[in-house]
Amino acid sequence: MSADRASKKGLVLAVNAGSSSLKVSLFRLAEAFIQGTDLKAGTQPVELILTYSITNITAPPAKESLSFASDSSQKPIKGQEVEGVKDHSSAFERFLKSVQDRGIKQDDIVHVCHRVVHGGDYHEAVVISDKTYEHIEKLTDLAPLHNGSALSVIEACIKQLRNANSIAYFDSSFHRTMPQHICSYAINPKIAKERGLKKYGFHGLSYAFILRSVAQFLGKEESQTNIIAVHLGSGASAVAIKDGKSLDTSMGLTPLSGLPGATRAGMVDPSLIFHYTNKVGRMSHKKEHQAGVGVTEAEEILNTQSGWKALTGTTNFAEITSSDSPEHRLAFDLFVDKILDFIGSYYVKLGGNVDALVFAGGIGEKSKDLREAVAKGVECLGFKVDDAKNGKVGEGDEDEIVVDIGVANKGQPKRVLMCRTDEQLEMARECALTEKFWE
Repeated sequence: MSADRASKKGLVLAVNAGSSSLKVSLFRLAEAFIQGTDLKAGTQPVELILTYSITNITAPPAKESLSFASDSSQKPIKGQEVEGVKDHSSAFERFLKSVQDRGIKQDDIVHVCHRVVHGGDYHEAVVISDKTYEHIEKLTDLAPLHNGSALSVIEACIKQLRNANSIAYFDSSFHRTMPQHICSYAINPKIAKERGLKKYGFHGLSYAFILRSVAQFLGKEESQTNIIAVHLGSGASAVAIKDGKSLDTSMGLTPLSGLPGATRAGMVDPSLIFHYTNKVGRMSHKKEHQAGVGVTEAEEILNTQSGWKALTGTTNFAEITSSDSPEHRLAFDLFVDKILDFIGSYYVKLGGNVDALVFAGGIGEKSKDLREAVAKGVECLGFKVDDAKNGKVGEGDEDEIVVDIGVANKGQPKRVLMCRTDEQLEMARECALTEKFWE
């Protein structure tokens, strides 16, 4: 199914459904882009109209925030409690009501871009049809915290915005360039192929944005840029990008593998879950002691009952960094250690030819303590953080997409950067640049 071509005067909505949150950005196509004027380097083909977010969807009361990019007459909303929001579908309906009350007409929205974490073997964005919807639905078991949420918002969009095309953009697409020996598992290849059991990788929309932004910051072509980037948030991952392409990434078949997160265990011994659920509460291979744990229970434990929530009782990483308790210190040190594992591995895979180490994601952007700890761990590789620059991130540089926080060595400098990634902008940009979507 192909999308109906839309007027370039129409609006583009970019929707990012998290496990318990919904982030939405509304864009218009830039006038210079509409007129066919060559865009200067770094100029976007879209312009932001507003951003909206709603949090605590699964732990009421939900809270909404809304801000307009350039219309000062519109009063912003920040962390306002809302009633009646119990799932992602009702959260999206709340968004539509909020913007409609402020003069945004639903009929002006012509394309809705949906971030979908797991796309399986889809390598490009697809217009939502019965067939593509069914394919995404089948992949929900591989991304249980995200694909289901995205599908519920897609359903709400199709119902509420009948004149708009819903288009899925997949996090896994960015990593399609990984070599076979990196994305394969050492299991029966026939079964692996039949069932699609391989490393897919995620956070791809974020990494596409980071790559382009960092390459521009460094004055290099994307195809000549080598970086190690870490997207650190409640879900966290790392990537090695060689010559502008994903070489390796920490997440695998599902987003569970790799780095630990707010509620995810990250990489563990595959046998751990069976010992964890053993009936006698200790390691045993006796059949009578086996719990017979199923896939659903195992994924529930490793996806939602682990991570630093299990270690500390909180999913708020700011609380962890501000506490000296043994539990919080353990969670912090463990997270840093796992990040170092991947940075060191990727440095070797890139043969030491790394232009920059890049921090991104909510924690990567906001936690100076984590950036400092990680950077100290990789000083031996030539990366070094400037303590003053690192401590001032967020103080007057909010309009900067990439911020240099490093100390460049003489000879072959290896930069340490922070990037304010924007998955919604990445989707809207890709949508604007896809000619088949427009009249």
